[in-house]
Amino acid sequence: MENGNIFNSPNGNIYNTGELLREIKYFVDEQPAEFYSLIIGTDSQTKRINGVSEIDFVTAIIIYRKKKGARYFWTKKQEIKKAVLRDKIYTETLLSLEYAESIVPEIRGIIPPSKYDLEIHIDVGPFGKTRNMIREVVGMVTGNGYVAKTKPESWGASSVADKHT
Repeated sequence: MENGNIFNSPNGNIYNTGELLREIKYFVDEQPAEFYSLIIGTDSQTKRINGVSEIDFVTAIIIYRKKKGARYFWTKKQEIKKAVLRDKIYTETLLSLEYAESIVPEIRGIIPPSKYDLEIHIDVGPFGKTRNMIREVVGMVTGNGYVAKTKPESWGASSVADKHT
């Protein structure tokens, strides 16, 4: 992962991967009898600066205590390249998968898998320009063994990550 695995929290704190995992564990340990969702989603925003396209990709990692609150963290990656919608959606999906692959084994070591489910939230939906890509990107996620959520259920990408693009 780029950015040295630096994660931000809404309160302004910055965490490395180990600290992020510790914060997730603290949150779960506050109410260990509850069930949780670990949600990973990425969104992007394109800006043109001096004729060059700069794309900000924001990945959110959310630990959601069902109907009882959540904590989230986010990280940002920038790329300078031509903004093509299909490429952006693929990159968003791949970034979410990369973060899942890097933190899920660690999460399994601190939270029993029976205590949470894992979802990858993809910023595609049935009504917008991305509707023709749903099958492809959902296949990428499920082919890697994860549950995929799309709009309107993909709030981890379309709301949480979007807030920081």
